[in-house]
Amino acid sequence: MHWLNMASRLPCTEAEGPGRRAALWVQGCNKRCRGCCNPAYLQLTERELVSASSVFDWLENAHHAHDLEGVTFLGGEPMLQAQGLAVVAQGAQSLGLSVMVFSGYTKSELDVLQLPGADQLLRYTDVLVDGPYDANLPEHSRRWAGSTNQQFHYLTARYDVRIESDGEVERVLEVRLKSDGSVFINGWPEKVLR
Repeated sequence: MHWLNMASRLPCTEAEGPGRRAALWVQGCNKRCRGCCNPAYLQLTERELVSASSVFDWLENAHHAHDLEGVTFLGGEPMLQAQGLAVVAQGAQSLGLSVMVFSGYTKSELDVLQLPGADQLLRYTDVLVDGPYDANLPEHSRRWAGSTNQQFHYLTARYDVRIESDGEVERVLEVRLKSDGSVFINGWPEKVLR
């Protein structure tokens, strides 16, 4: 059985990739990019340890409740938990969902490092957005990428470069008030905060 250390999850968002999607943030990253938009998810510590199969069950329920187009894996660093995420990604594709992964590792680094499960996760990934966030290279013309050094890799024919801009680029910010009174913000706050 494969396990995941989850930082957060949303059953439905329109800010983390094309269409209506579930989003899964994993806990832990060794990249430590200056200006990371998820600094609370960097520490390599246990947050919410759950089985990959239970996350897939959650995703299947979210798909039925929200008629999802796909799921996006973010972090933290998804490639550090690639074995568990590959289970979820394979299940997602069996449901007809697309899979998008954001990684601070470049595709060429992944090829060299051979992190456990990375090849399998990429086998079930439609779009990989790779590369560390670089605060000195802010991205203004593509959706979802934080800096211009990050690359989109279309690993299947499901999407192509048109999803990156397709006209004017809008940065989406979602704000949710949780039942415990806390606020959860996701998306890209840059435009709002300027």
